[in-house]
Amino acid sequence: MQYRLLFFLCAIGALLDSFPLHAQESDSLCYELPVVVAYSVSRTEAENSVAPFQRIEYSDVARYGLQNVSEALKLMPGVQVQDYGGVGGLKTVSVRGLGAKHTAVSYDGVVVSDAQSGMVDLGRFTTEDISEVTLTTGQDDRISLRTAREYSLVSHVAIRSSLFSSYGYWMHGSGVNSSVKLQGGSFGLAGLSARSSFYADDGGFAASLAGNYLRSDGMYPFTLVNGNSSSREKRSDSDVESLTLEGNVRANLFQGCLCAKLYYYGSERGLPGAVNLYNKDNRERLWNRNFFAQAVYDHSLPGNVDMRAVVKYDRNCSRYKDVNKNYAAGEQVDENRQNEYYLSLALSGRYSRPFGWSVASDVSYATLENNFENSKAPRRISSYTVFAASCKLSAVTVVGSLLATYIKDEVKCGAAPSPFKRLSPALSFSVKPIRGYGGLMLRASFKDSYRMPTFADLYYLRQGNSALKPERATQYNVGVTWRENFDFLGASNYVAITADAYYNNVRDKIVALPTMYIWRMMNFGRADIFGTDVSLSLRSRFARGISLQTDVAYSWMNAVDVTDKSAKNYRHQLPYTPEHTGSFSLTFENPIVDVTYMLTAVGERYMLPQNTQRNRMDGYVEHAFVLNKDFCFRNAELHLQGKLMNVGNEQYEVIRYYPMPGFSWNLSASLTF
Repeated sequence: MQYRLLFFLCAIGALLDSFPLHAQESDSLCYELPVVVAYSVSRTEAENSVAPFQRIEYSDVARYGLQNVSEALKLMPGVQVQDYGGVGGLKTVSVRGLGAKHTAVSYDGVVVSDAQSGMVDLGRFTTEDISEVTLTTGQDDRISLRTAREYSLVSHVAIRSSLFSSYGYWMHGSGVNSSVKLQGGSFGLAGLSARSSFYADDGGFAASLAGNYLRSDGMYPFTLVNGNSSSREKRSDSDVESLTLEGNVRANLFQGCLCAKLYYYGSERGLPGAVNLYNKDNRERLWNRNFFAQAVYDHSLPGNVDMRAVVKYDRNCSRYKDVNKNYAAGEQVDENRQNEYYLSLALSGRYSRPFGWSVASDVSYATLENNFENSKAPRRISSYTVFAASCKLSAVTVVGSLLATYIKDEVKCGAAPSPFKRLSPALSFSVKPIRGYGGLMLRASFKDSYRMPTFADLYYLRQGNSALKPERATQYNVGVTWRENFDFLGASNYVAITADAYYNNVRDKIVALPTMYIWRMMNFGRADIFGTDVSLSLRSRFARGISLQTDVAYSWMNAVDVTDKSAKNYRHQLPYTPEHTGSFSLTFENPIVDVTYMLTAVGERYMLPQNTQRNRMDGYVEHAFVLNKDFCFRNAELHLQGKLMNVGNEQYEVIRYYPMPGFSWNLSASLTF
């Protein structure tokens, strides 16, 4: 690709910038750690949150060998990642059976949007420069200075980069810090990433530049079954090549703090298509180019009031090409260009110590242009305003919010839907029932939400339907959490348990249904979703740098269609929704080499609404091992990692007819200056 040279120049620049560090003297075997200055102390733990809340930290990313955000979300209960196979396969997330379009994704406090599809490919966000990934379901107690758009959906995935860590810290006083990582693995996987950060001595300025290049031919073997016979085949048209560039700045400005980000992602990939008998040739390709610039400014006002202003510009271009003799021209090429302009203003404060409040108002303007004949070129103006309040006493916490939404579409030709107006309430409550003991907590929450029809739902060729109504969802959750520190068998132990039961009611589901000649998007259906999520974390630290860490997650979900009592699929499990999922990991840290074992289990599913044997998909269990070793030098640290995935070489499918890779391996080396 043409931008390979640009990336390698950036990597070389990061290395050159790190050379002055070698001139610093240190008596330590490892390089001297930078000074850390606190700018905020707010931090939510999963077992203290009034709503289900989960976190994957950078230490977990290194321990598990996670390559992107979608792999991190797989470890959380109640989450299903839809994966279309291979390194380059599109990866979207469904939380508690509600679908990817009911989950908001934010990067450093600003929501990532896609007006065309309504979904975000989480596989594009690598973990190289990420400090944490959190998932919130419902209304949690973090209401201060949040944008209004974050409140609009049931679940929220928040990604934080290293420079803007939600730990509330950033580093200064060490000049320039740099790191370079090389990786290679099965199926032609090769990657190079580089990062360089600068911290001013006075702590008033910090900046970072990061880049990541990844490629894979995606040609992994699989077994093709045809009745009683089978043959070994190789996946084709599953290659990917991508480049991510990101620049961040944090500076004290006008007695406030400015955080700015420039982001670019470009990729070219083959779309392997479904594996069908006697038809293994697929010649579809997809190009993506995404650029956005965002700035967040925080400022303290008189009267214990804080202000946050956000501005963002986002441009997303895609090109899809399908070479097929069925087209009159021998091929079909779809080109789409999205633009979004986004503004947000938030205020938060405290009336007195136990009470807090926040109000935010967002406005966005999104456009879509494409090369379709008689394109409607839709424009969408969206306005979100939210008021949230909290009361935190010693044993009781109550948090509530009310979101007002107004959305209007305009089109160049044809009919546009009527403007959408809606009020969406949310309420959460928690209590610590034992006075003087905060280890046990009970919680309950309610949230009403919706998801707007996307531009594709409304206007895509003849399939779109401009009369669609938003898909509505209401969620109820009750849960219990418990945490405790204790000494046992000469070890210092920490245990945390969370258990939640929930009920989701979905109305006006947006689905594609056949009409007289073509498929059309329609509001058709209701779904009831009952489930439980359970997680257990145990940390045991022994003497001489030895520790054990165990994490267990389990989810049970009964997601059934309740649209029509006379239908054959009435009260059948929704497609691609397993009833049972779980994960287990065990990490043994020691002075020689850290070892992690991981297990992921997914129960049976059905590919179509009717739960028949023909539509049934078998469950699967996947095993992985990760080895980590650090070497400290005078002014640097070397981190080596080896990962073995799908050790049992089990063939399985997340999506029917899209076989996933069998056994694979990955090796990486990271050098930090």
